[in-house]
Amino acid sequence: MDLTKLGWLLEGLLERTPGARHALVLSRDGLKLCHTVGLGTDQADHLAAIAAGMQSLAHGASVEFGDGGGGVRQAMAEFYGGLLFIVEAGAGAHLAVVAGEDADPGLTGHNMNELVEQIGEYLTVDSRDTAGPAPGGA
Repeated sequence: MDLTKLGWLLEGLLERTPGARHALVLSRDGLKLCHTVGLGTDQADHLAAIAAGMQSLAHGASVEFGDGGGGVRQAMAEFYGGLLFIVEAGAGAHLAVVAGEDADPGLTGHNMNELVEQIGEYLTVDSRDTAGPAPGGA
């Protein structure tokens, strides 16, 4: 399945989640994969970077203070004017939702996890090879 075609599923998430404003699927390293229509390209890039950073910090907290496995079920930030939720959405992918401050965190998280269960197998994202070509390679 082409990840860019998952936008309609993200739009459905917003429709059934009161207070949700934007949704985005991103890779672990912060690349946006698809997002809802109301989120501009620059905003989507910025949200992807923020969500990847938050997920990385949550992973560090899990390694240091959790069971040592480094697993993060979800991360949430509450700020003036809204909430940001991030859940794992397959190997190497995350789902982020921005909601108004009046949104129900329990319902938002539930709806996000429900969507991930439906499409999680399609959201496996391979890590980018940042090492470059092997020495002596063609």
